[in-house]
Amino acid sequence: MHVDIWTDIACPWCYIGKARFERALAAFEHRDHVEVVYRSFELNPKAENGTTPIIEAVAAQYGRTRKQQIAREEYAASEARSEGLGFRIGGRVHGNTFKLHRLLHFAKTCNLQVELMDLAYQVNFADERSIYDQETLVSMAVEVGLHEAAVRQVLADDDAYAEDVRADERRAAELGAGGVPFFVLNRQYGVSGLQSVEVFTQALEQAWRNR
Repeated sequence: MHVDIWTDIACPWCYIGKARFERALAAFEHRDHVEVVYRSFELNPKAENGTTPIIEAVAAQYGRTRKQQIAREEYAASEARSEGLGFRIGGRVHGNTFKLHRLLHFAKTCNLQVELMDLAYQVNFADERSIYDQETLVSMAVEVGLHEAAVRQVLADDDAYAEDVRADERRAAELGAGGVPFFVLNRQYGVSGLQSVEVFTQALEQAWRNR
């Protein structure tokens, strides 16, 4: 069985959703027969490169007050911590994740995509270090086992793996995905947004029965 998951590292619901899906998959009887593919999605492709504090940036993007956005951050932190995930409030910056998505596609060719994704989530939400800083990207990539010279070469070439990112985003648009996380099981069943472990369990079981 095949599962496609569209995510953006800047998205707290993707961070939490990945953990919940993995819990459901770990308990799924047929988990060894499930192939999971992570795909790129930019929540704000027009964003500048990481300088604006996250609360101000997202409040402005969605027309919320600072108080409303802080409340959403607090809710996200609570949900993340319920899954055992680190989440600090207010210290992140907002930026363009295209370069990180390109790097994740490169990591995929080395079978290290998930490792880099997990570390990027931790750096962004738990450590509140900038995932938009090039040296941070290099450091993360090297930490998971990628070669520094190759990483720097990818980051220096704006075209490297750019089409892979764009192809994922075109496919998401074709499927009508307006946001993430977005899960598609067996190319038939869609699950979007922040869901419970139980919802993912039900989706896996239904997709398996009807594969």
